[in-house]
Amino acid sequence: MIPTFTRAYQAAAAIAGFRIVAFADAANNATITEASTQTGAFLGVSDRQGADAGGMADVHRDGLGSVELGGTVAAGDPLTADADGKAIAAVAAIGTTKRIVGYADEPGVSGDIIDAFISPGVLHVPA
Repeated sequence: MIPTFTRAYQAAAAIAGFRIVAFADAANNATITEASTQTGAFLGVSDRQGADAGGMADVHRDGLGSVELGGTVAAGDPLTADADGKAIAAVAAIGTTKRIVGYADEPGVSGDIIDAFISPGVLHVPA
């Protein structure tokens, strides 16, 4: 891992290590939670320890970080979150928008922890 920006946030609920995280309440950015949708704004990836509910979680927001996979990805695939905050390949259909946390730096399958270039953004395919 070569994170270039890491920040601590309070966990609204337990957060596992190497998970994609988002604000628990986007209107009040006081706490974070594991991401559970492909359309919510991602902050980055939790560090190895994660956090208990109410505890502090370090979040890698930029740079090379590790993330647990929820499906098969190829090196270079844009990554989004599954319902458990694990990374899956982002595939946007025509007329859709998906949030991404970054790009896979290596291939892997569900359950693997891989390096990824963390750079939250948006994947949009116009109609």
